[in-house]
Amino acid sequence: MDTGEMDHLIEKKLSSTELFKGRLLHAYRDVVSLPDGSQATREYVVHPGAVMVVPLLEDASGSTRVVLERQFRYPVGRVMVEFPAGKLDAGESCFACAQRELREETGFTARQWAHAGVLHPLIAYSTEFIDIWFARGLQMGPRNLEEGELLDVFTATPDELLDGCRQGLVTDGKTLTAALWLQNVLSGNWPLDWQDAA
Repeated sequence: MDTGEMDHLIEKKLSSTELFKGRLLHAYRDVVSLPDGSQATREYVVHPGAVMVVPLLEDASGSTRVVLERQFRYPVGRVMVEFPAGKLDAGESCFACAQRELREETGFTARQWAHAGVLHPLIAYSTEFIDIWFARGLQMGPRNLEEGELLDVFTATPDELLDGCRQGLVTDGKTLTAALWLQNVLSGNWPLDWQDAA
């Protein structure tokens, strides 16, 4: 896809004011210069970035199931179905974070990994990005949840996941994006470059 010339769309920061600094989120209000010479205000949240893992459980017959989680998400007040995910620690690579989150949340480690892409879930008001990884050759081990982290781990077929998306049972944006990736990977339309875990 040709995105064309973009200089006429670029905004430039003139000043920045810190609004809030918490354990996870850091909010700012910036004054920017618009391409037409006028000025505007932009409020946004700085986020360290995150990863999401699409774990594939494959059996001897060639059938595939995906590993999912159920977790209560306080801001929306409901239990959500999601793929394993979590934020980057300071200085941590996306791949190391993906391996850590899969192991901590589900107990699984993976023999092979493939980087699928990057998702920007909140482009209007956050710097957050989510690095998307696929994992296969799963081996079960102990979970190591963080204090206060309560979640159920379960498996579903790809068709069951897609049906949950269609019915509105799965509404988490990153998981909906992962379902699109999964559908295209399994159909052969979006091949992955699988690498052995280091």
